[in-house]
Amino acid sequence: QVQLVESGGGLVQAGGSLRLSCSVSGIIFSRATMMWYRRTPTKGREFVAHITSEDSTDYVDFVKGRFTISRDNAKNTVYLQMNNLKPEDTAVYLCSTTDAGLSQWGPGTQVTVSS
Repeated sequence: QVQLVESGGGLVQAGGSLRLSCSVSGIIFSRATMMWYRRTPTKGREFVAHITSEDSTDYVDFVKGRFTISRDNAKNTVYLQMNNLKPEDTAVYLCSTTDAGLSQWGPGTQVTVSS
């Protein structure tokens, strides 16, 4: 059974930083591509970043230069370091992976950025 659990969200002022974590179990983590998405009531779910098993990364344009995705295979954890946060970054952040062709999701962690 695949489980993903996000943590690290909270309330931060614009310009501040947060580091999100996603702890994963039930898969061979070192072989998995891991993704971060975010969800808002107005925009729905948006891709944010991914990291492959070879540590290749990709980001959506609006976070490039501000967010960094990384992984620690020894801890089965993927991270999202978010710097220079903006009010429009306010969202529920979710991590995701694919197992046997099925998308797996965590419950998400709320990030709120005040202006």
